[in-house]
Amino acid sequence: MHGDLSNTLQADKKRVIKDKLVKYSISSGGALVLLTLLLIFAYLLYVVSPIFAPATIESKKEFTYQSSAEVLALGLDEQNDITYQITDDGKLLFYSLRDIDLGELLLAETISSNHSVFAKTSASAGAYLFADAQGRVKIFQPKFSTSYPDDVRLITPEINYPFGSDWMQIDVHKQKIISAAFELAEESAAAAVVTADGRGIYYLLTAEENMFNDELVWEKQAVALPSLPHRVDQMLLSPDLNNLFVRSGNNLLVYDVADIKNIRVKSALTINARDADVTDMQLLTGASSLMVANDNGVISQWFEVLQDNKRTFTFIRDFKAPGNVSAITPEYFRKGFLTTDSLGYLSLFHTTGDARLLTTKLSDSSAMQIAVSPRADALLIADNSSLRLLALDNEHPEITWSALWQKVWYEGYPEPQYVWQSTSASDDFEAKMSLIPISFGTIKAAFYAMLFAVPIAVSAAVYTAYFMSPAIRSYIKPTVEIMEALPTVILGFLAGLWLAPLVENHLPGIILLLISLPLSVLAAAFICTVLPKPVKDSLPDGYHPLILIPVLLLAGYLSMHCSGSLELWLFDGDTRMYLTNELGIDFDQRNSLVVGIAMGFAVIPTIFSIAEDAVFSVPKSLTMGSLALGATPWQTLIKVVILTASPGIFSAVMMGAGRAVGETMIVLMATGNTPIMDWNIFEGMRTLSANIAVEMPESEVGSSHYRILFLAAFVLFIFTFFFNTAAEFVRQRLREKYSRL
Repeated sequence: MHGDLSNTLQADKKRVIKDKLVKYSISSGGALVLLTLLLIFAYLLYVVSPIFAPATIESKKEFTYQSSAEVLALGLDEQNDITYQITDDGKLLFYSLRDIDLGELLLAETISSNHSVFAKTSASAGAYLFADAQGRVKIFQPKFSTSYPDDVRLITPEINYPFGSDWMQIDVHKQKIISAAFELAEESAAAAVVTADGRGIYYLLTAEENMFNDELVWEKQAVALPSLPHRVDQMLLSPDLNNLFVRSGNNLLVYDVADIKNIRVKSALTINARDADVTDMQLLTGASSLMVANDNGVISQWFEVLQDNKRTFTFIRDFKAPGNVSAITPEYFRKGFLTTDSLGYLSLFHTTGDARLLTTKLSDSSAMQIAVSPRADALLIADNSSLRLLALDNEHPEITWSALWQKVWYEGYPEPQYVWQSTSASDDFEAKMSLIPISFGTIKAAFYAMLFAVPIAVSAAVYTAYFMSPAIRSYIKPTVEIMEALPTVILGFLAGLWLAPLVENHLPGIILLLISLPLSVLAAAFICTVLPKPVKDSLPDGYHPLILIPVLLLAGYLSMHCSGSLELWLFDGDTRMYLTNELGIDFDQRNSLVVGIAMGFAVIPTIFSIAEDAVFSVPKSLTMGSLALGATPWQTLIKVVILTASPGIFSAVMMGAGRAVGETMIVLMATGNTPIMDWNIFEGMRTLSANIAVEMPESEVGSSHYRILFLAAFVLFIFTFFFNTAAEFVRQRLREKYSRL
């Protein structure tokens, strides 16, 4: 007796231990899942957060120099080891910024001892021009050569004269030059000058290679500038040598100088803002945008916009500095610029982000000169015979909340738009990183997939669980669930290479299928109702779907067979041309219809399996009770079974929607991956997941592009989290509502 009791107690003790082990294992597993999700969430935030960090500057080095001349221009090498300054006494001076010889004068040369005008090219070209009172110009470039003696990097300053160290005669009348603009490219250069007697001259140099010694021979041409205003305050040339900007007070003339034989004024406009006077104008990187500073602190952006079949310079947006803006300094390779003003403030702006990123007071003088390093990671300030080097931390200026989620007026676009175009072959490309088009594409793809999948999957699940015989159900349910194991890359491959051409070539037949298949089912059902009773009784219950298989196959075959005749009869033999030309509907071969069908097949097994289990799990007592009270099977299905199973059915639909939102390979292979915003079912889209898969391998680690892709993953995470949370919330409400049935 005692032995039996001890054995029982020992068995109960083992059971308790097993129960606790299982309990703690399951709890630990759930906690680890939640911890993993939190870690993913935290890591995404960790990678994304730097793009929203504010711009900062920090003083690094400072030294004084002995010179009373005014500084006309400053510059830095890429490593921020050497700086140069050009002074109004015609000198080019190189100073060291290295710790070992900080402030040491490395090279000095007098470029001009008697000049009247100074001009400079865009920052990326880095060339300068002096003009004198005899109508001559001298062009020079500060250069830096890098060598590695004893495996130590050594940067040496040099002075380059692209056209020789002698003066070039531009004005044959040898009149004093009072205003000039200049640009230098690899195989061409141009200068526009205004002489003291009011004449304008456009001087073009074109390089041709000598066939004998491969040296460049410069061909020189000079023509007069027409319609020049009486007073010229400032001139700018675009780096592509297509446009010349001439400012007279607050008025601007834009010359088309692309063809030297046909120079003309293509537009004239007033560019001052808010009843102020213009103090400076500069071209942004790429020379598409003109930045105009005013004496009330407003800086306005202008670029060409297509209006009435004519490209016209148009006011786009403006920015505000604390004081009267004295100078604008564009960045080398980005759409940012810096300003200095009369109060001694330095301000940093970015046009795409439409934001002022930084404002700080650096001096009490309004005459300070600034330069930004080629890598935009340092600033150089010349003020009161001192040079200051400041470290600039501004890695992601183009990323702002408005640039991500609001319409942005990009350079050359006719109006503000949502655009995703992250990369280009051009260094002066304006990155367009709006998440709206790819978020819209995600929703669009999921919508058309669910539009295809939900009616089929839910109807099939209800019929399989409620009407189908157990013998057939034992084959149907596993077969559909096995479909879920089919790799989506296979579905995407079939959709892109087989289904997309099929839909394009047989579009009338595909559309006819939407009509013929339901009608054929209804026709078969009607025929079954009028069959003699002995014939109907000979069919076992639950086997009726087998009759529909040949009916559906026949309807599908006839629809596709009639596609060519319908296309010839209704659409003049070319459905695609008819849609485009007659209805104005764009048609892409890989479109939303293809994605909806392919992704629908991927989502159907998920929805079917969960919904079928929910319907099949409805207690038989509820079904039998309803039938016993006189309800028909259809009334029982609608009033009892579906209501009771509604939490599970809704969960199935939301699970399918979550999978459709996160699907990658099908939308990657079955669409054109074009980030457009259009509900047109015959056009494609680009989704968040496909965008990440396409662009992540080519993105530079740590770049704005790289971090924006992680932000897209974070948005996708939020999407799926929202769907799952909404599904659980609604499921609980439905369960509470119908639990009393």
